[in-house]
Amino acid sequence: MTATQVLITIIVLVVIAALGYGIWFVTRRQALQHRFGPEYDRAVAEGDSRLAAERELRDRERRHAELRIHDLDPEARAAYTSSWQEIQARFLDDPVGAVRDADTLVTRVIAERGYPTGDYEEHLAHLSVEHARTLGHYRDAHELSQLSDRGEATTEQLRQAVVHYRALFADLLGTDPAPAAHGTAAPHDVARDDTAATSPAQRARNVQARRAQAGAPHDTSSRA
Repeated sequence: MTATQVLITIIVLVVIAALGYGIWFVTRRQALQHRFGPEYDRAVAEGDSRLAAERELRDRERRHAELRIHDLDPEARAAYTSSWQEIQARFLDDPVGAVRDADTLVTRVIAERGYPTGDYEEHLAHLSVEHARTLGHYRDAHELSQLSDRGEATTEQLRQAVVHYRALFADLLGTDPAPAAHGTAAPHDVARDDTAATSPAQRARNVQARRAQAGAPHDTSSRA
């Protein structure tokens, strides 16, 4: 083999290696983007660089792999679902307490699933690996909960906090914690009906609206 042939062979091998590395690199990036979704974009926006953000996300994957995460058994899931329904029903009388209890309940579920019971930022890092799609709800709920603790949250903001907590709570349970009446309303509609009504007349109209959606007859005795 001549020197020219050796040089050509080396160049071809280098090109093949570069292409292989490029494909591997892109595949890893796409895997991170798929797994973390909006959390990937947030990490890149807040990090020093895209590569630094990707190192952080891979570190989260490594730490998550060391945890012993498990699903809840049916009994625990049913008990948590019942607790959530009580919180949601209690919102009308005590919205501040309902938000506080929602935060406590979500934290309990996080711990029982096997996540470390550390601070809020640690919760975010560990949850982002498998629950990135609902992590934004958790962030919003946490911010509104802090407003509530300072006595600065409006009733609508408190309602939104419960709705946001519910999104992560349902994701952690793997089921809807408050099934819609007659299976007709979407989860966020039920949360709005149960927490936004502020008078008996409004609650009666909500009940009638749900019955109308389900094809059930109206109870005229409950009209305002």
